[in-house]
Amino acid sequence: MSDTNERPDGPDRGIPDTGELAEQIEELERRSATASRLFDVRRLIGGLFVVYGLILVVAGAFDSDAEIAKAVDVRINLWTGLGMLALGLFFLGWQLLRPVRPPSAEELAEAMDGHQGKDRPDGH
Repeated sequence: MSDTNERPDGPDRGIPDTGELAEQIEELERRSATASRLFDVRRLIGGLFVVYGLILVVAGAFDSDAEIAKAVDVRINLWTGLGMLALGLFFLGWQLLRPVRPPSAEELAEAMDGHQGKDRPDGH
């Protein structure tokens, strides 16, 4: 009789070979890098400032004389929109020029080795 908990020997036992494992690790690293770029806070902040800046620039371009007079003859929507647009473009440019690089597996392992036991008080 065979035990149902036995693992079959040979290549069909479900453990990937080293080449396949390396491919899986590379795929996970690519996904991690993509996720970190996608959710970079500079992209979110820059995108919001660009959108709101464009809305204010358009609103400021069509301000009436009464609205301009109310702001002491300053096209406040236009200038604020241009400022927000410039700040948003700065954040997006910063994100493009200095992209986030997730730590490699070696860097993570090194950080974990250096951190072992430092968060516990002496004698524990």
